[in-house]
Amino acid sequence: MDNPIGNRSLMLRYVLLAIGWLSVALGVIGIFLPVLPTTPFLLLAAACFARSSPRFYHWLVEHPRLGPWIRNYLDGNGIPLKGKVYAIGLMWASILLSCYLVPLPWARAFMLTSAVLVTVYILRQKTLHKP
Repeated sequence: MDNPIGNRSLMLRYVLLAIGWLSVALGVIGIFLPVLPTTPFLLLAAACFARSSPRFYHWLVEHPRLGPWIRNYLDGNGIPLKGKVYAIGLMWASILLSCYLVPLPWARAFMLTSAVLVTVYILRQKTLHKP
């Protein structure tokens, strides 16, 4: 079986690593700053690391503080309600601001359609209830 990471261009791997580390930083900031959602950023980091560096992926998923945020989703336990609320709220705020700033009707339609689909996806995910 081919190594999926080995088939990616070096530039793409670096871009994915950069996005992954930026997402980790934003996720950690989100733990302390209630305006930023932690779970979506850490999930994005895990997805980027899974496609660019198995070492960083395993580090993140097994991390004693950050790992549980990701493992709960990956294990099918769901997303915390706070994560869902922040993800949907910030997404809609940014989409609506973008729609205000971009006057092109086709771009607005694309952004709004994307926001609706992502909202439906997030809402359909199981909600993680703390014990």
